[in-house]
Amino acid sequence: MSSKDQNLSAKSLASNVKLENAKVGIVVSDWNQEITHKLLDGAIQTLVKAGVDQEKIKTIHVPGAFELPTGAKMLLQSDKYEGIICLGCVIKGETKHDEYINNAVANGIMQLSLISGKPVIFGVLTPNDMQQAIDRAGGKHGNKGDEAATTLIEMIELNRSLLTPKKGIGY
Repeated sequence: MSSKDQNLSAKSLASNVKLENAKVGIVVSDWNQEITHKLLDGAIQTLVKAGVDQEKIKTIHVPGAFELPTGAKMLLQSDKYEGIICLGCVIKGETKHDEYINNAVANGIMQLSLISGKPVIFGVLTPNDMQQAIDRAGGKHGNKGDEAATTLIEMIELNRSLLTPKKGIGY
């Protein structure tokens, strides 16, 4: 099923999700800020609904999508955060520039997640035009910032469940 047919923004989090003690970071690109700041709003709203104290959400801004992995690494080096969300928007242009940027950013984010052992979430839109970006930043396809936050919440819960000592045989 293509992503245009899915809207994770409509996915409701379990009512028992409570991440009161979570500290999370968000790195947002200011390039295409009319889109990325809507993604940021969606992500923050979702995190707060899940019980994350807004005071424990650190947001930093970087110039463009290419700088997202570096911003995420800066947050990870502080070792304060259970996870990071990276938000950006790279709109296809007349050249292949978008492909190079998107590949580099996706690879950088994945490497950070694997090396750090903490979830670093790819919340970068890669639309063909501005209308597709609008549709995914609170429009008819939901808010992909909300979806990125939902993914982070699920990954934090998974990580916590794996780190929690279990009682019984072999634990």
